[in-house]
Parts: sequence; structure tokens; C-alpha cells
Amino acid sequence: MSAARKAIVAVLPFLALVAPLRAQTWPAGPIRMVVPYAAGGATDAFARLIAGKLQDQMKTTVLVDDKAGAGGNLGTNFVAKSAPDGYTVLFNINGHAISPALYKSLPFDADADFLRVTQLVSTTSVLVVIPGLPVKTFQELIAYAKANPGKLTYGSTGIGNSLHLTMEMIKHATGIDIQMAPYRGDAPLISAMLGGEVQLAVLPMITAMAQIQSGALRPIGVSTIRRAGPLPDVPTIAEQGLPGFEIQGWMGLFVPARTPRAIVERLWRESKLALAAPDVGAVMKNLALEPVGSSPEEFDTRYFTDRALFERVVKDANIPLQD
Repeated sequence: MSAARKAIVAVLPFLALVAPLRAQTWPAGPIRMVVPYAAGGATDAFARLIAGKLQDQMKTTVLVDDKAGAGGNLGTNFVAKSAPDGYTVLFNINGHAISPALYKSLPFDADADFLRVTQLVSTTSVLVVIPGLPVKTFQELIAYAKANPGKLTYGSTGIGNSLHLTMEMIKHATGIDIQMAPYRGDAPLISAMLGGEVQLAVLPMITAMAQIQSGALRPIGVSTIRRAGPLPDVPTIAEQGLPGFEIQGWMGLFVPARTPRAIVERLWRESKLALAAPDVGAVMKNLALEPVGSSPEEFDTRYFTDRALFERVVKDANIPLQD
């Protein structure tokens, strides 16, 4: 055996110990939590709350880094290309499961370049109509749309986001003919509804609650399989003629592939502890978020179930692939 080969053989046992030792000492420095969306939104606000709890629990700095751009793909790509050492974490929404079906190409593999750590929370969307529309239930809305094909317009805040895909699922399942009007965010969309420009929309519950409570918008159905706590009297869409209908939004944590299992499990356990904090619970209630804290295996199931669902919806709705 050559001297070089002997040296390689001698160092192999040491290299095999490096990853476990790093995992045991993690975290030994600051953690960067990347949010691939602009600061100031609900996703960023909840990420900062969780980051603060993790920081207190693990006695290390957890810095939220907003890297917005390319529909969330800029920040996601940054994490995909980061070292798998637990010091760069992705805080993302269910758009992560939509991107592979929506874009012609991505600079990362949404499945293989990440490990799914935990689904932190689930989010609920609500189908709302303007009071001037003569419908009070989901069935009445479908009947009205069929009697008036092409005359209703729904508002959307982005091609291929989960709100847009929820409405497209409804259209495909019921055979109604309604048109989409795009808006640059929830605020201009709600203004358009209040002004009568569009008659209906699927909105995040937290966004719609103030207008629902004031009577400016009428809730017709919620997107989840169970009724939502803030709107217990509003039936689910599944209850109203579409059995099994569900689009559940979520926020969750991801790390680069090949991150040691011990780090993944520690981050999951610390996240569950953070979700159990009373002040976090109060914020979740105000934001209409439901705590989950799923295991990595459970989050895998949720992610790949949604991945297949959104791929089918994009195809059924003939949504053109985005650049």
C-alpha cells in the first residue's frame, strides 16, 4: 500500500466522526432563517416570532433574513445551495410545493435539495362574495354562476398561488365559467371587491376577517376539511357538495439536503416547544393559524400530497408554465 493510500485510510475513521460531532454541538453559532418573501407580511411576522422563541430556547442568535424575489424562488435557491450544517434554515409556505408544477425550470430541486423538518402551522382560506351578489351558500353560488356563464369575475393575487389554485379547483369540480382578474396583493383585491369590480375571491382568513365581521364581505365556505375556529358557522366547501375538497395552506421549516438527522430532529423538537408557548398561541389565534408541529416524516407526507395535488390542478386548469 502506498504512503498516500495509507494516509487516506488512516483519516477515514476521523472523517466519519465529524458530522456526528457537529450535530452534537449544534448550534454553536448563529442560525440564519431565510424567509423568501418581503418583510412586513404575515409570513415574515410569524417567522420572526418563531425565530425569537428558538433563539431563547437554544441560547443562540436566530436571524431572520428576508430574501424576496422570483415568487419565493430566490431565497429558496439560496438555502438549497447552503452548507448542510443546520446554520441556514428555510421558513416557507406551501408555495414550495407549487413551484415545481408552475415553473418551466427552477435553479433547485424542490424535493431532493431539501429535508422537510416540520409543518409549523396550517392556514385556512375562505371563499367570499360581495353582499350585492344574491347568494348565501356555496350551492347558490354555483347555481348562479351556471345560470350566468361568463358574467362573474373573481379576484386573484397571483398566477399559481394557492388562492388562485383553490378557485381553479372549484371551477374544474363544478364546471362553472367565471373569469379571473389579477391584482398585486390582498389590499388592492379587497378594494376592488368593495368597489364592485369583482364579485368573489378566495382570501386568507386573516386577510378577510375584518371585512367579514363588518359585513362588507360574505363568507360562503372555507377551504379546509374541518370548519375554522374563527368562523364556526361557515360550512366547509367539502360539506357543500364537494366531498373531500381541501386545500390546506401551511408554513414550515426546511433545511438543505444531507443536514445531519440529529440536527433535523433537534430543530423539530425546539419548534414544537416554541409553538406551545402561550404568547405564540395568542398570535396564532389572532392570525387564524392552527398549530401543527409535525414530525419530519409527517411533513414529508403533507408536502408530497400537496405536491401531487397542485401538479394536477395546474394541469387541469391549463395554467401556462411560468418563466
